[in-house]
Amino acid sequence: MYRAGIAGCGNIARVHGEILKNLEDVELAAFCDGDVRKAEACAKACGQEGAHSYTSLDEMLEKENLDVLHICLPHYLHVPAAENALQRGVHVFMEKPPAITREQFNRLEEAEKKSGARLGICFQNRYNEAVLEAGKVLSTGELGRIKGARAFVTWHRDKTYYTDSNWRGKKETEGGGVLINQAVHTLDLLAEFMGRPLKTEAGMTNHHLKSFIDVEDTLEAYIQFGSGEACFYATNAYALDAPVFLEIACEKGTLRLEGNELLVIREEGTKKYTFEGKTVMGKSYWGSSHGVCIADYYRCIGTHERYRNDLQSCRKIFSLMMDIYEAAEKQSVVLYKGV
Repeated sequence: MYRAGIAGCGNIARVHGEILKNLEDVELAAFCDGDVRKAEACAKACGQEGAHSYTSLDEMLEKENLDVLHICLPHYLHVPAAENALQRGVHVFMEKPPAITREQFNRLEEAEKKSGARLGICFQNRYNEAVLEAGKVLSTGELGRIKGARAFVTWHRDKTYYTDSNWRGKKETEGGGVLINQAVHTLDLLAEFMGRPLKTEAGMTNHHLKSFIDVEDTLEAYIQFGSGEACFYATNAYALDAPVFLEIACEKGTLRLEGNELLVIREEGTKKYTFEGKTVMGKSYWGSSHGVCIADYYRCIGTHERYRNDLQSCRKIFSLMMDIYEAAEKQSVVLYKGV
């Protein structure tokens, strides 16, 4: 039985809590938030009224003898909280992003290495059935060499999304805007399919919330991978939260992912796969595989297998994200650094 605690009790924490309370080998023991009322409300919403609530992460870690800490805090607090837990030998499952600077990522890597505890990152869309099926099709080689790709994230975030928090919309606490907060999952899948990045150029702007946020609401990037070039576009200035669109163009056909649907398009015809999302609370357009992702993390702790969303597996996507921001800020081509 694993004793788990949650740090940060906003909306995503309730998704984690709902999943954890249904895992047979997990006891959801404690909740922590700077506002104890949020911690208590989260415990109640997750059906864990008997769990302890804290305003101090140090106090929770000292008193609760946790096996696993789930980090659902604002971005800038991810690494400090993870370091705190890892140095005590507590396993960590963290919401994205793993860090907001290259220096933070290196600190996190060092903390995990010294700890010996397991660190997992919530890139849940890697577990989406449509994504897994697309990977199988590509792995057969039946579509031939990859020629290029395109990806679109067109979502909606209004003023209240930012004004209701004291950390969103600020570079020093969020790390960026639409890319690091919303579109990083799609960039991650693009990089999974396309392989090693080589270089990127990018642009970003703020169209619809100029007086409320100092980060980008819209970003575009042109990325050269070893397998071909990719066009990437993300905005949260759209009117709706539309399904993510990702397309891989190959010599003998095209793979097209849109939400939970996959099309395999060949000259001789199109094959359509439609999968039922497994959303637990949350929003389906986030990606529907939080439950599978978290359950697999606990399974890997027990079996000592490598977890597919470990920190090493996130090195490429984190470095590419930082390269894109650097390219957009400098308005120049940036070579892939690998963190």
